[in-house]
Amino acid sequence: MKILFITSTRIGDVILSTGLLEYLRKTNTDVEFTIACGPAAAPLFEEFPGLKRLLILDKMIFSLHWLRLWGYTIANFWDIIIDLRNAPVSYALLRKKRYGIPRNFINDLRVKRISETLKLSEIASPKIHPSAKAVKLSNQIIPSNCQVLAVGPTANWRAKTWESNYFAELISRLTASSGILPNAYVLLLGREDERPSALNLIDLIPENKLIDLVGGVDLLTAYACLTKSSFYIGNDSGLMHLAAASGIPTLGLFGPTREELYAPWGENTATVRTSIPYQEIFPKKFDHRTSGSLMNSLSVDKVEQAAINLWNQSKRD
Repeated sequence: MKILFITSTRIGDVILSTGLLEYLRKTNTDVEFTIACGPAAAPLFEEFPGLKRLLILDKMIFSLHWLRLWGYTIANFWDIIIDLRNAPVSYALLRKKRYGIPRNFINDLRVKRISETLKLSEIASPKIHPSAKAVKLSNQIIPSNCQVLAVGPTANWRAKTWESNYFAELISRLTASSGILPNAYVLLLGREDERPSALNLIDLIPENKLIDLVGGVDLLTAYACLTKSSFYIGNDSGLMHLAAASGIPTLGLFGPTREELYAPWGENTATVRTSIPYQEIFPKKFDHRTSGSLMNSLSVDKVEQAAINLWNQSKRD
C-alpha cells in the first residue's frame, strides 16, 4: 500500500499533522509512506516507521516546487493521497483516494481541522518518533533525577516574542526554593539563526543551572530532551508544539497570534495571553518583518500564575 502525505512547510504545522500520519500508520498494514514537507521540518520524519521517501519542498519562484513534486510522484499509483496544502497538483496524480484539508473549520484549532481531513471522531494527537541517537544524546545532556524547566524564548517573528528580562524574572521565580521547580536546571532551546535574540537571556541565567541548546541540536534531539524535562514555557512557535507532543506540561505565550487556532495540544497544556486582545494588538502599518515585540502587556505575574495552575493540574492528573 502506498500513501502520499503532503504536509506543511512550517515546523509547528508539521508537528500538528503528525497525529494524522500516525493514525494512517496504525490503521493500515504494509504501508510505504512518501512524505512531502518543507526543509526545516524534514528531520522530524527521519525515523518515521514505514517511511519510503522524504520529499523536500523547497519554495521556488512561480510555485515550481509543485511541478517538482508532480515529477517525483507522477510515476506512482497511490492508494491514498493526503494533501494538507490543498495543492492542485495532487488532483493530477493517479490514486484511489484523495483527501484534502477541509476548507471549513478555519476558526477551529489547527490540529482539529487536520483531523477533520479524515473525519476522525477524536483529534489525532501529534506523535514524534525520535532516533536512538537522539535519545542517547539526550541522556547525556539532561541531568538524571533532576527537575528541568525548558524554555523557548524565540519565535519566527519578533512581535511574538516575550522580552528576555521577563523570561529571566519568571525563571528566577519558578526555580526559587519557593517555586514550583525549586533549584531546577534551565534548558534553553531555539534555532541557530535565533541565537542572537537569545543571548541576553542566556547571560541572565546562572551558568551552573543553564543547559544552552539554542542552535546546538537537531529537532529530534530537542524532542528527546523535552521528554526528559519537567515543564515547558515558550512563545507561540514550533518548539511549543514539539514540547506538547513530548507530553510534558506546556504553557504557550500568545499575543499577536490566536490561541484558539494554535494553542498547544495535549492533556497538560495551557495558554496565557497579553492583556491587550488579539483584535486590538496590532499598530497601524504593522509589518511582522520589522515590528518589535507586541507581548509587553503580558506580565510576569500573569505567566507565573498560569504556570502554577498548569503545574498543579498536571499533578492532579
